[in-house]
Amino acid sequence: MELIKEDDGLEPVSPSGQYLNSKVLSVSILGILEFEIPIDDSQAMSLFRDNFLPINPRFSSIMVTGEKGARKWKKVGVNMENHVHVPSFSSPKGSSSPSENDSFLKSYISQIAMQPFPQGQPLWEIHIIKCPTSEAQETLIFKLHHALGDGYSLVAALLSCFQRADDPSLPVTFPSVKKFSSANKDDRNIGLRKVVSRCFSPLVNTVRDFGWSLLKSTCVKDDLSPIRSGSESLQPYSVSTITFSLDQIKEIKSRLRVTVNDVISGVIFLGTRLYMQRVSTNSNLSTNSTALGLLNTRNLRDYKPVRDMVRPNSESPWGNHFAFLHVPIPKVKPSDSQFSDPLKFVYKTHEVMKRKRSSFGVILTGKLLEIMQKCRNAEAVAKHISRTARNSSMGISNVIGPIHKLSLANHPLRGVYFTVAGIPWSLLITILSYAGNLRVAVGAEQGFIDSELYNHSLLDAFDMILRDACQKQ
Repeated sequence: MELIKEDDGLEPVSPSGQYLNSKVLSVSILGILEFEIPIDDSQAMSLFRDNFLPINPRFSSIMVTGEKGARKWKKVGVNMENHVHVPSFSSPKGSSSPSENDSFLKSYISQIAMQPFPQGQPLWEIHIIKCPTSEAQETLIFKLHHALGDGYSLVAALLSCFQRADDPSLPVTFPSVKKFSSANKDDRNIGLRKVVSRCFSPLVNTVRDFGWSLLKSTCVKDDLSPIRSGSESLQPYSVSTITFSLDQIKEIKSRLRVTVNDVISGVIFLGTRLYMQRVSTNSNLSTNSTALGLLNTRNLRDYKPVRDMVRPNSESPWGNHFAFLHVPIPKVKPSDSQFSDPLKFVYKTHEVMKRKRSSFGVILTGKLLEIMQKCRNAEAVAKHISRTARNSSMGISNVIGPIHKLSLANHPLRGVYFTVAGIPWSLLITILSYAGNLRVAVGAEQGFIDSELYNHSLLDAFDMILRDACQKQ
């Protein structure tokens, strides 16, 4: 990292930006965009230069260190040729089929996910995959360092370059996110015992959640299992995806009177236990396994324009505003190897999340990181986060996407998904909704997790939950 003597007037790097780009952690977000038609080469460079680069000054800045050790963003000139890459895939037979290109793309994503950013230039890259795959005629990969912003910020940035495919004059719209429905509220006529319980439960839940989070970040590790190798270092991983219908998910939600996130998490947890059973017949389905969720801490219901996010005192500020949420994966008794009650996974998740909504544990955990940053340094916080991830079994990150199909300069976007690189998990699930579908990307440690079997297990879990939910009146 560049050292400078004069740093007056430079924008300081946020605390989260410092520990996400440290000796211990270097976290990146990879957004994969699948287009229905190839992008004209003559347009591509100007599109990126004129539409992407001006979104935020950080896209044309590098991280530098001042005399006193404080990190700042320093504006620099950007040579687009250093950031835009066009790899060539070749088959021994000459021209390659879409299925062969699928394999090439999968390997390429794994390769660039493990590569560090070059020193001395802004922390982003664009990779143009011109070979047709089974999902797209052309694929763009945006690799953006997490120090630039979190998933909310970066998705908002990318979407600012797009228009609605059906009518560019209309604004890009997102699903409405409502507060917990009245279907889950208790009767208004409640007794004294319930009033006392409601007063004290937030305190009890806060102590419980914050204490458990501290233990999970320090001395309590999940059991080793088919989804947790226990490796102390980053391992190469592959990314594969599956797609679910949002209409079917909403049908399950309505019948079970839970939230969309409850349904998604229930499917993931059931699919994970199915995978553990299938990959090893002797696998213990009662292992202590925890999912670490990445939670957006902004108090907002939808995306805001980037111009509003970068303003001082914005309600939806640019940057990293997230927290970790520990969610236990429901256990399966040895006597229930046939998974007789799939809906249990949805209801268990619903109960846990309902309790955590009345807890301030996530807020206290965020305050703890701030105190660590002030009293020690960014490296100490990075070690704490890395240890928290290693002690858990998997990560889950969910981002809400637009309702309608989008286009980039009249190039329709067929599909989109994302993944996160640089965190020591054996299994990472990232979820993004787009145009009526839910795209689930599975990041699996190579040589340890059978991603094809895991994906099949997720699909089977979804079918099991959908079937049982549709039988309920």
